[in-house]
Amino acid sequence: MLYGANAGARMMKLAHAHHHKLAVAPMMEWTDRHCRVFHRMLAPSSMLYSEMVTADAILHGDRDRLLSGHHQKDGDAVVLQLGGSDPEALAAATDLARPYNYAEYNLNVGCPSDRVKSGRFGACLMAEPELVAACTQAMITAAAGRPVSVKCRIGIDEMDIEDDLDNFIRVVAASGVDHFIIHARKAWLNGLSPKENRTIPPLNYDRVTRLKESFPELCFSLNGGITSADQAADLAAGFTGVMVGRAAYQTPYELALMAQAVQGDGVTDRFGVARAMADYAEREQEKGTRLIAVTRHMLGLMSGLPGARAWRRALSEDARAENAGAEVVRRATDILEDKFLSQQDAA
Repeated sequence: MLYGANAGARMMKLAHAHHHKLAVAPMMEWTDRHCRVFHRMLAPSSMLYSEMVTADAILHGDRDRLLSGHHQKDGDAVVLQLGGSDPEALAAATDLARPYNYAEYNLNVGCPSDRVKSGRFGACLMAEPELVAACTQAMITAAAGRPVSVKCRIGIDEMDIEDDLDNFIRVVAASGVDHFIIHARKAWLNGLSPKENRTIPPLNYDRVTRLKESFPELCFSLNGGITSADQAADLAAGFTGVMVGRAAYQTPYELALMAQAVQGDGVTDRFGVARAMADYAEREQEKGTRLIAVTRHMLGLMSGLPGARAWRRALSEDARAENAGAEVVRRATDILEDKFLSQQDAA
């Protein structure tokens, strides 16, 4: 029996089990709606996460701007990540997000940035498991059957990664959460910058393995340091799934290879994906979106191919012009594909 999990949420979680085998992490200023369209083309059944959106922003800001473009079809594998520490505000934000049809909701208990810490949410909340439990319990009620998960670290600062982490999981799971995405590093809120916290604290996959063994009734996904398709496939076999961050964004073709290795459906025709994104960009431009807003996510798609530097220049510089259209992408794709095919013929 899962800690407080209702049957409806559990059934929906099982329905999304395949999607969770490979997920793309929420990344501020990166995983916006255009990025997710791109990643969905590369990894059709992977779980995609929004950027973190604070509960207060949804309650008091331009809600449609924050959440629009996310009118997913029912069952589409997209998770809304929320930030906050006020249970009532998080519940209200979850309720207001429901018309946008996210598959799941996630509470950020892992971000180590100073801005997040000063707002009393993110990784600093690992020191307050009872408050996190109150937040997730409120979100679960408001989610009306949609699953709620938690993304966290293995600890912060002087927190003990054995007893204190076990206690954190136990307390939060009692609220009804049955899925934890664990970034397998500590976060040092005093002493390291957010950038340093992504690489300096050592990875400890074994600690996440022990969590899985200690709480066999819960689901654990592994995050941190996953950069290749072989590594993703090996690790995914031992957990509910793996979550990939910067590697999926900076080398998107590797995301397609990961999806192929983990889920069997990665789209590895990068030229076809580029042309599909050009069509998408054209439709978006008719709504007033600038081309660069779409192409900035695609810069790494052709990494490793002859002409990749010219591709990046076209999509970062040429696409920035006020009147730049989707032909910038189509032309750069044609040039690169011709070079690639010529090289293949020569070989």
